[in-house]
Amino acid sequence: MNTSKSATQYEKIEKAARTRSAVIKTVIYTFLVLWALMVLFPFYWMLLTSVKSYATYNSEYIPKFFTLSPTMQNYADAFTAVPLADYFFNTVIFTVATTAIMLAVIVPAAFAFSRLQFRGKNLLFTLFLSMMMIPNELVIITNFTTITNLDLRNTFPGLILPSVMSVFYVYLLKENFSQIPDELYYAAKVDGTSDWKYLWRVMIPICKPTIVTVTILKVIECWNSYVWPRLITDNQAYFLVSNGIQEIRENGFGRENIPAMMAAVVVISVPLVVLFLIFRNKIMEGVARGGTKG
Repeated sequence: MNTSKSATQYEKIEKAARTRSAVIKTVIYTFLVLWALMVLFPFYWMLLTSVKSYATYNSEYIPKFFTLSPTMQNYADAFTAVPLADYFFNTVIFTVATTAIMLAVIVPAAFAFSRLQFRGKNLLFTLFLSMMMIPNELVIITNFTTITNLDLRNTFPGLILPSVMSVFYVYLLKENFSQIPDELYYAAKVDGTSDWKYLWRVMIPICKPTIVTVTILKVIECWNSYVWPRLITDNQAYFLVSNGIQEIRENGFGRENIPAMMAAVVVISVPLVVLFLIFRNKIMEGVARGGTKG
């Protein structure tokens, strides 16, 4: 009898636990769905507006959440009203060159701070990290003065050079490199492996997720860069897609043609969305590895 009573109590407790778990999951998933709708709605509205004709958009006294007569004319106008294809080409050059040079700079720097031993390393790294405390506005002013004095305005070197260094990415890679056991380095040195070969054959393959993450984040940063390209270029031949949006608004469609403007924004945003969807797991893995010590 006691056994039967205990079994009944256990079943009640188990049932209550399952009910509580189901309620908690329902609340969590409901919150996540609502949050996802809030995040995705601006993208949906941008895409919806981009397929509405100018007349349809202006005739809607109350904005509608759908359209029965979508049109792709706005996308054709995005490439004909202004040289949007040229803006894309300039942005690709800027993004690829900046990212490649940055990797060539920060990977050896992170290796030096994480593995090599030299006098004043900790003090130098502390001073290096303190640069993160400098406001970006001051850096932009200094860079603008330097680039102007070097007569590099309206040139790709003027666009690229101030963006090839990142203290944060050096720190992220340095922390990731530091997780590799010292014994591997000492064993490689006993075998006569040079530091450069050890970096390429051991550290970079092990830390590939973080390096991929840094690369993708830098690509996104370059693609969305606005303030610096806007300051350093006033020649349309060097406009990027980000500051080309302003040119589209001012001299392309006009301020009133919102559907055509939204079509241009969709075209510009698609490469980054696709890039993130393809490498989202790598990004999460790299950030997690870079933020874990030991």
